[in-house]
Amino acid sequence: MGHEGKSRLRAALARFTASQHEVHAEQEQERAAQLGGTPIVELAQRRPATVCGTLRSVTLRPRAGVPALEAELYDGSGHLSLVWLGRRHIAGIEPGRRVRVHGMVTQSDGEPAIYNPRYELVAKSHG
Repeated sequence: MGHEGKSRLRAALARFTASQHEVHAEQEQERAAQLGGTPIVELAQRRPATVCGTLRSVTLRPRAGVPALEAELYDGSGHLSLVWLGRRHIAGIEPGRRVRVHGMVTQSDGEPAIYNPRYELVAKSHG
């Protein structure tokens, strides 16, 4: 068996023995890369970025008396807070939805965040 064949076998065995969480994370990272996103784990502070992933939660959390819609975006490498100030609801922004967002990376409570990101709802793939 050649080197390439052994590599494929190792990859297949690793996937077979991986936990459900690890397989899901790998699939999320692959999909995010296909959509042109920067992995969350690689984001740099105070730099614009495009990030792709799945919304895990969406909540309404007022900030300084102003409504704020917050969503947690997961791309398999980590999570990112998305915060839309002055918004109570955005059509299509719901848990389980895949999105591509673009904006300036900052921090909120020690975690990466993008405030008022531009966003694009991504169609669900069938494959």
